Amino acid sequence: MSYRLDATRWRDNDPVTVIGCGGTGGFVAEGLCRLLAGTGHAIHLVDFDRVEERNLRRQNFYPEDIGNFKSRALAGRLARKFNRPVAYSINPFLLNSNMVQGHNLVIGCVDNGPARSAIAEAVSKYPWASWWIDSGNGDSWGQILIGNATRPELLERSFHSKLKICRALPAPSIQQPDILSGTPAPIRSCAEAVEASDQDPLINQAMAVLVLDVVRKLMAGTCSVMQVYLNLETSALNTVSATPENVAAITGMKINRLIDEGG
Repeated sequence: MSYRLDATRWRDNDPVTVIGCGGTGGFVAEGLCRLLAGTGHAIHLVDFDRVEERNLRRQNFYPEDIGNFKSRALAGRLARKFNRPVAYSINPFLLNSNMVQGHNLVIGCVDNGPARSAIAEAVSKYPWASWWIDSGNGDSWGQILIGNATRPELLERSFHSKLKICRALPAPSIQQPDILSGTPAPIRSCAEAVEASDQDPLINQAMAVLVLDVVRKLMAGTCSVMQVYLNLETSALNTVSATPENVAAITGMKINRLIDEGG
């Protein structure tokens, strides 16, 4: 039996920070403006890369954006389009880690280990941090990992057996430690892969939709998964439910340590 992720980890007016505004992150940013319309959630975009001509086919940018910072180009366009403030930073996330507070929703759309390590370090400062959603992809596949606890002791009694609520899950960096070591793809960047016709031009939009669906369900208190896997080549979509058994399999913790039997 699955558990619903604790929606109070991200409260009504708490901000959402998108780290990485390239392939997936740019579409996530625009989708958030639609999804969060009429709410008090602030949106923060972080990316120090600049828009290149080769980004235009796959990413959420236009010719007039070339040469501008990705986060700044997106923030300006989305603020005008949706008539709402959109904050941005052109500094590496390591210099922006103070943007992550105890009740931020953090969405990582980065493609390298050091950036994910910086996110993990920032999240670790808040024992009861909100949720960290990590999105990564290859040429025609992608994965989403959802968690918040960077230390095993934070997982104790995290599953309320009567309410069927999950208060904490292993952070993405615990669920799959290899995401901190870099990307499985060799030397070429995502943009170069597209130019060589190796990367599916729709993979980033598809991943953005799945990320936004996780956010929507978190807002509604109905999200019950901790991992999502997509394969566009086979049209397969698979999920891993948030259960004590699945967390125990990842962490090696005893199931009874994870369950809160309180009334």
